[in-house]
Amino acid sequence: MTKRGVRFWVAALLIASTLVGCAAGSGDEPRADGPSGAARPEETRDLTIGEAILIERAERILVKRCMVASGFTYWLRPPVSAAEREGRGFVLDDITWARTYGYGGVFERQGEKARLNDPNATYADGLPEPDRIRYSKTLDGDPAQGMMSTRLPSGGTVQKPRTGCWNTAGEQLYGDIETWFRVKKTATSLTPLYVPELLKDRRLTTAVAAWARCMKKKGHTYASPDDIRAKRHSLTAGMSPQRAHATEVELAVPEAVCAVETSLGRTARALESEYRTTKLQRYSDDLTTYQRKRLTALARAEIITGSKA
Repeated sequence: MTKRGVRFWVAALLIASTLVGCAAGSGDEPRADGPSGAARPEETRDLTIGEAILIERAERILVKRCMVASGFTYWLRPPVSAAEREGRGFVLDDITWARTYGYGGVFERQGEKARLNDPNATYADGLPEPDRIRYSKTLDGDPAQGMMSTRLPSGGTVQKPRTGCWNTAGEQLYGDIETWFRVKKTATSLTPLYVPELLKDRRLTTAVAAWARCMKKKGHTYASPDDIRAKRHSLTAGMSPQRAHATEVELAVPEAVCAVETSLGRTARALESEYRTTKLQRYSDDLTTYQRKRLTALARAEIITGSKA
């Protein structure tokens, strides 16, 4: 596989990974102050897509409350939809999704439109400079008031301001923000520890080769899903949105069919679960804490939003 291919698979696995905890931690995590509906300390599991969306919605509600309390206007933007999240991954093997959304170009266009028409950005840009600076610090934090820092499993250190409405919202949902920052960065930065070896696994390379043969029989010569991802935008460049979507569907559906027929998607997911279990034991406590804090956040999000996933 090419270096570009390796980068693609690493990035895709980062998106597709369900962040399964390797094993339960050695002790119960104390619950932070919050509603009595918070998750039981011993409970661990991954969230569903709907549950993750509910937490994000609650987080944005809390951010808005914080910004309004500081004297600013703030608009809520909806989280990324379930349909868009379901299409992320290293290979399409959902034929219905591929037939409906192609490669998700419609979501990319919607996202770019939303970014260009973001009322919060327009509002902030229209503030006098002193207020614009205060807006930024109120929302994202002021480095001068302290930084959180943690070392990533693969090396390097990441930092983030300790203050700001995003952190205030995070603390209300997850508890101690510095613990949440550490375990989140750990849980979402583990793929470099096992992906290079996974990519060489004969079970994966065999499945990719079988997928490529299947695609060739259907008139599409691609060595791997990475080839499609690398060329997708050039294939639709200059097309109308309608024609670009149709072109995506014409290629995405065979990819999904071949991924099902050759079991590429199922093989890749099974291998990732296997490698995470065997390679990430030293991070099991952080992964367990990460899961528990997300479940605690879910219980609080249900109260904040007045709804369930």
